[in-house]
Amino acid sequence: MTDVAAKSTTTAKVLGHPLNAWYVAGWDHEITRKPMSRTIAKRPVALYRTEDGNAVALADSCWHRLAPLSMGKTVGKDGLQCPYHGIVYNSAGRCISMPAQETINPSATVPSFPVVERYRYVWIWMGDPTLADPDLVPDMHQMSSDQWAGDGLTIEAACNYQLILDNLMDLTHEEFVHSSSIGQDELSDSEFITTHEGNKVTVTRWMHNIDAPPFWLKNMRDKFPGFEGKVDRWQIIHFDAPATITIDVGVAKAGTGAPQGDRSQGVNGFVMNTITPETDRSSHYFWAFMRNYRLDSQLITTQLRDGVHGVFGEDEAMLKAQQEAIDANPDYEFYNLNIDAGGMWVRRILENMLDAEAHQSAAAL
Repeated sequence: MTDVAAKSTTTAKVLGHPLNAWYVAGWDHEITRKPMSRTIAKRPVALYRTEDGNAVALADSCWHRLAPLSMGKTVGKDGLQCPYHGIVYNSAGRCISMPAQETINPSATVPSFPVVERYRYVWIWMGDPTLADPDLVPDMHQMSSDQWAGDGLTIEAACNYQLILDNLMDLTHEEFVHSSSIGQDELSDSEFITTHEGNKVTVTRWMHNIDAPPFWLKNMRDKFPGFEGKVDRWQIIHFDAPATITIDVGVAKAGTGAPQGDRSQGVNGFVMNTITPETDRSSHYFWAFMRNYRLDSQLITTQLRDGVHGVFGEDEAMLKAQQEAIDANPDYEFYNLNIDAGGMWVRRILENMLDAEAHQSAAAL
C-alpha cells in the first residue's frame, strides 16, 4: 500500500485542464450531417460530418458576427453555412462563400480542431494542432474489439473533471455510496498497490475468498447458472492522462487461479471512463461497461448498461454535492489518506502538464 503521509493536504480548488491532449467530443453516432454544439474546455465547438462521413470540429462562432455555426446547416461536400448571413466555411475553417460579394476576405476563417475517430468516439485536440498525434489517443480497445461486448452513456456531471478522476481512482467509496450493488466491507480492508510511469497511474486491489456483492453475484450466475460460494475479486485501475480511466474488474470462484491469471472460472468486465472538461464546474462524462462473456446477449448488455447507469447516478449526486461544498469553501484544503495515493499522482501529472503548457506559451511570447 502506498503511503501518502509525505503530503497530507491537497488544494480543493479546481484544476485547469491541459489543452495539448485528446478529449472525447462525442460518441461516433452522435455526430451526423446535422451540426451540433458541445462546449469543450470552455470553448463552444460545432461538430458535423462531411458528405464523405468525416467528422469535423470548428469553433462555434462565425467570423462575421459570432453567430453559432452549430445553428446553421451543412452544404456541399464539406461546408457549414452560418445561420445568420449565409457565410460558408469548409472543413478547414476557411470561408468559401460570402453573401453579395465575389471577393472573399482572406481573414474570414474560424479555428478548425484536429479530430480522430477511435473506439466508438470522436476525439478532439483543443491545443497546438502541430502536436496532435493520433498515437496519443488513450487505449480503449475493448470498446471496439470483437472479444468484448457492451454499451454506455454520457453523464453531464455538474462538477470539475478532477473530482470524477478522484472518484474513479479510489474505489473504496463503493462501500458507502454503492452499498446495495457493488459495495462491501472488504474494499476498505484490502491492501492495494499504486504504481506510476510517465503519464500513467495504476492502482491494483485484490480481495480473496469473499462473498460476491449483488452486482457480481448476478453476473456470475449469468455465466454459471446457480453459482454459489466465495469469490476472488479484483479492481485494477488504469489512468491515462489527462482524463481517461479504464478499470479491469471482476470476480472468479475462489481459489481457481484468478490472481495468477486464470480467470476462466469467473466474469471479467472493463469499466471504460473518459471525461471531457466543459467548464471549471461541469464535465461530459463518457462511460461504458464492456464484458468478455455471453457476447451475443443483448439482454445482458442492456441490463449491465442500465445497472451501471444506476450506480453512476449515485456518484453523480455525490460529486454535485461535493462541487457545491468546494464552491462554498474556496480556501479549504483536502486532507489525504492512503487511499488517495492514485488520485494524488493523477493531480501531480495534470499539474506537470499544465506547467509545461504555461512554459510553452511564455516561450512563444
